[in-house]
Amino acid sequence: MSIVKFLTSKVFFKQLALAIVAVVILIFAVLKWLNYTTNHGKFETVPDLKGKSIEVANLELEDNDLVMKIQDSANFNPDYPKYSVIDQEPPAGEKVKENRKIYITLNPSGYRKIAVPNLKGRTFRQAKPTLEALGFTIGKKTFVDYLGENEVVKMTYKGNTIKDGDLLPKTSVIDVVLGNGNRGSSN
Repeated sequence: MSIVKFLTSKVFFKQLALAIVAVVILIFAVLKWLNYTTNHGKFETVPDLKGKSIEVANLELEDNDLVMKIQDSANFNPDYPKYSVIDQEPPAGEKVKENRKIYITLNPSGYRKIAVPNLKGRTFRQAKPTLEALGFTIGKKTFVDYLGENEVVKMTYKGNTIKDGDLLPKTSVIDVVLGNGNRGSSN
């Protein structure tokens, strides 16, 4: 039997029809199985966790069949309580599948501590942007007899002299003692 004769025979068309029916049934079965295993059309709503403690956030996520993943946070936000949620991904109100990971960022217990650089002998014009870039705030400026005019003689925090490398919380107010350009002894 030649190939042309076989391709035009009834046996070939019966086999082709059976193969097409089998493929359609297989595709239909796979789609039904996927709908069932992926919970097609079933979603959970992400709750609003901002400002809530880690324990409350975990309970709310468990109630909604969601999983909490904590991301490290170095950015202290004074508007939120310590160790409370300050951000979440995906955001509140979004529809997600059950057992989806919800990434939360916690508020640390306070501002991180930063090493204060040695600015003694630098001009105030140099010292101010350096301190502000590190997150510190310039407090009182006082002047003492010192030959270098507007030169940093010392820096203090809450009345205590700051030594090179001292660690202070970000946003700390640093008072600066500057020279007034007059000859005299330095403090």
